[in-house]
Amino acid sequence: MYDITVILAQLALIIVVARLAGIAAGKVGIPPVVGEIFAGVLLGPSLLGVEFSNTLFPLDTRPFLSLLASIGLVLFMFVVGLELDVSLVKGRGRVAASVSVMSIVLPFTMGVGLAKLLDDLRPAGADFLPFALFMGAAMSITAFPVLARILTDRRMHRTETGGLALACAATDDVLAWTLLAVVIGIAGGADHGHGPSWVIYLAVPFALVAIFVVRPLLTTLTSMYRKAGELTPTILSIVLVGLLLFATATEYLGVHYIFGAFLFGAILPHEDAAKLRHEILVRLEQISVLLLLPVFFLVSGLKVDLRGLSLENLVQLVAILAVAIVGKYVGAYVGARSAGVPHWQANALGILMNTRGLTELVILNVGLELGLLSQELFTMMVVMALVTTVMTGPLLGFAYPARRVARDIAEAERAALGDEAVDRILVLARPRQSSSVLVELAVAQLAGARPAEIVVADLQPQGRPLEVGSGLSLELAEMAEAMERQQVLVHRGEELGIPVRVIAHPSADVEQDLVELVAALAPQGLIAWSDDPALGAVVAANESPVAVVAAGTPPLDDDAHVVVNWTGDTHSEAALLLGARVAVARGTTVELRGDGGRRLSAARSALAARGVRFSEPGGEHDPLAAVPIELAGFSVAGASGVRVRAELDAAPIDYSAVELGVVSEPA
Repeated sequence: MYDITVILAQLALIIVVARLAGIAAGKVGIPPVVGEIFAGVLLGPSLLGVEFSNTLFPLDTRPFLSLLASIGLVLFMFVVGLELDVSLVKGRGRVAASVSVMSIVLPFTMGVGLAKLLDDLRPAGADFLPFALFMGAAMSITAFPVLARILTDRRMHRTETGGLALACAATDDVLAWTLLAVVIGIAGGADHGHGPSWVIYLAVPFALVAIFVVRPLLTTLTSMYRKAGELTPTILSIVLVGLLLFATATEYLGVHYIFGAFLFGAILPHEDAAKLRHEILVRLEQISVLLLLPVFFLVSGLKVDLRGLSLENLVQLVAILAVAIVGKYVGAYVGARSAGVPHWQANALGILMNTRGLTELVILNVGLELGLLSQELFTMMVVMALVTTVMTGPLLGFAYPARRVARDIAEAERAALGDEAVDRILVLARPRQSSSVLVELAVAQLAGARPAEIVVADLQPQGRPLEVGSGLSLELAEMAEAMERQQVLVHRGEELGIPVRVIAHPSADVEQDLVELVAALAPQGLIAWSDDPALGAVVAANESPVAVVAAGTPPLDDDAHVVVNWTGDTHSEAALLLGARVAVARGTTVELRGDGGRRLSAARSALAARGVRFSEPGGEHDPLAAVPIELAGFSVAGASGVRVRAELDAAPIDYSAVELGVVSEPA
């Protein structure tokens, strides 16, 4: 017997604590679902103790809470399948396959090896083989829903890296759930089903019928939705009936009901059915997320007892964390690098693929239900799921900072604009100085990008308003001189094939106006004189590469070669790129100075293979030849010529693929 008032009060308590924990987690940058899982653990014996936890949640009410949790789990797995979009893999199939396979094979192998180390925690009734296979499968999971929400919260889903991560996670999901179904079958899943032992062999035919027979029939739902113009009770009823029947079928077959729910969600129409799927998600997610999943977290938390862990268990927990983190990260990183993904992007993918969250909790409960996990091991694995999910945000903040996310979003939007996108370099002019050298560097920095423009900002400091008869003949003369300089720059730009737009006006606060101009233009590069009083503020406000030219540098001679001082940091990498672009635009050579080791050697080889010509350091030059154009990174103190600052949070430059412009034939 049970008291309904007790259960209703328990549900109210669960919802309140889960929401508060989710809100608190979100405020510190942790996925809210992790906070809700923590809430379930905190309501269990880990914090409250066994006696008080049993008082709050008496043993006779727990079967009913478990029933609600199971229904919540069915709905959640259906949502996971529904959100799985295989089209994400299109165009990224090779990388997604490589990352997914490696991020499953390596942690699975390491998990099987870890099972030998944790053999003393194996439940008495479990054989070693199914126990080891299950540990491997549990280490291989990535939580696609949690990862998708992390990417969305950080707006990374609009970047190339975010799209790649979603593609890899989607592929990983399919492979990992398939692997887990096989493991459960091997582990004797049929013994826990409701049919004879041989029905387990019908699991694969059932999946094939679902994909090739039931899936085409479900397209009728799309036609019904279009005809009705909304999600009718009839359509939703068909979806719920199909969901429940699929969950029933896989449970009967001994594979577990979560696979039926996931499979039905995955085979629902995706093409031309975005609105239908969205409305289904809205209807089902509310009741699932707000009520039933928190109950599932509580039921899971009641099985977690951190107080029961011994010192030996803590050592085992460290081993579990090491295998989980290293296996998943290294597998994803190696898989990405082998598919040609740059280091920084592979690093971000390795961090993201370590997200386990709620999906791992689902799998662990299956393992506990099947008798493959002991209570102690279940507790340690839950801790592993929480740690690997919590660490994703902070680590991703270092590997993929917000500035780089914003820049990648802008690049994606520019690519989407196509011919409408304009590459733009901002040049800061100075009074009584010819800016032709700055314009020439700007042309080189554009590397042949079209359409493009160079914006020259020539702002004149204004001490008082200009009025006729106010005795400001000097200021008026300076403005006339500036206008003349501007016309020279416009003509120079026409000669070089790039339109030059001049922004010139008196300014009461030149520095502030230039900072606002940078924010408005969001240029792909900034070039300025070293003696510009506003330089520090403008450079700080600009995230793109910056080239600062020493004051008084004369116009460049036609036959001047390029010298690059290399120190190995990101700034000297940017200096080498700009130097190569200048040499390509002018048809001259590049001389490298500094001990660069293998990195410089690799960069030189990649550039040489693309037609950039190099001269040997310290080689003989005609004493009557032109003074070289010397470039160095911002970090080189006292360097003359051009000092280059890399874009903020710069990724390593791939010299074999970056744009250089049209390589000129040697004279």
